[in-house]
Amino acid sequence: MSISPLMPVYPRCGFRPVEGDHCHLINEDGTRYLDFASGIAVNLLGHSHAGLIGAIQRQAATLMHVSNLYGSPQGEALAGRLVDATFADTVFFTNSGAEAVEAAIKTARAYHQHSGDTTRYELITFNNAFHGRTLATISASSQEKMHKGFAPLLPGFRYVEFNDLEAVKAAIGPQTAGFLVEPIQGEGGIRVGTPEFIKGLRALADEHDLMLVFDEVQCGVGRTGTFYAYEQYGIEPDILATAKGIGGGFPLGACIATEKAARGMTFGTHGSTYGGNPLAMAAGTAVMDAVANPGFLTEVREKGDRLRARLEQFIGNYPELFESVRGMGLMLGLKMRSEPRPFMVHLRDNHQLLTVAAGDDTLRVLPPLVIGDAEMDEFFEKLSAAAAEYQAPGAA
Repeated sequence: MSISPLMPVYPRCGFRPVEGDHCHLINEDGTRYLDFASGIAVNLLGHSHAGLIGAIQRQAATLMHVSNLYGSPQGEALAGRLVDATFADTVFFTNSGAEAVEAAIKTARAYHQHSGDTTRYELITFNNAFHGRTLATISASSQEKMHKGFAPLLPGFRYVEFNDLEAVKAAIGPQTAGFLVEPIQGEGGIRVGTPEFIKGLRALADEHDLMLVFDEVQCGVGRTGTFYAYEQYGIEPDILATAKGIGGGFPLGACIATEKAARGMTFGTHGSTYGGNPLAMAAGTAVMDAVANPGFLTEVREKGDRLRARLEQFIGNYPELFESVRGMGLMLGLKMRSEPRPFMVHLRDNHQLLTVAAGDDTLRVLPPLVIGDAEMDEFFEKLSAAAAEYQAPGAA
């Protein structure tokens, strides 16, 4: 047999973590790596948070899974907390971000079609976006590398340039059902939506009775310094997809919506075998306990400000490597002057520092939200040592 037991869809590296300790991952040989990738913005409480571990252990010993045909006191409680903490009136729990975006797409279409308007099904989406790996969510993305091998794509998506409100206005037509947008593009390179753009989408949605759908799978749950990033723009979406950090490492996502936006999501229109299971609800509740409070979020903003200020000072020492710093809170990116993946590999293999590449030019810095000064100092020690000896491939 030539194929590996794990389907070879990931370019897996030689780092093989077997244990986590706060903001570090530990390799098979015992080597410690500073984790400023957080499982791509998932492990927001690090790798050994007592509250999260305890909640999962207690629930696992009590009840892990039951059918959604039954009442769910655990789901009702967590949904209520999400409603209280956000713009939303109702919640559908999923197991992943892609599932949450799928539910959001269906909710946006159902908003119009529930009242008999079957012509409005198209969502305007944005270049360089990433919404997941299902057939619908790759169809919602303009990235051809994600389309290859899976044609034909699903109809119903129109791509325009991110942060270009005039292009959005020109794209609106009789089939338009709404907008699907990441307020901060993660995989696209930590590209932040401008206030004018995001507020403009809200105004256009109101003017044309369209659904404003936010994909906050990566930027939500405290990552930017507010519980969700939309709060920083002074507007509210109609529908929002959330995942990654909401489970702190346990598979969990959700589609949350206003009562108006969810009017088409009636009995039998959607479902999930595992979505909202008691074990996932325990993990989500523990994350809410830790994150969804003003004190914790203030600390994230303060840490983000300090980290960004130090990064901006740092890149001035290496103008041949770095161009600028992007992002909000603890969702930051270093825009590089060359392809970022070789430098990411250099950091990992030679300095035991884990980061994530994004787009064609950005190194993502996504530490656990619980980092302290010691982890920040260690990060800069490793980053400085790596930059001082690094030479980009092809450089003279």
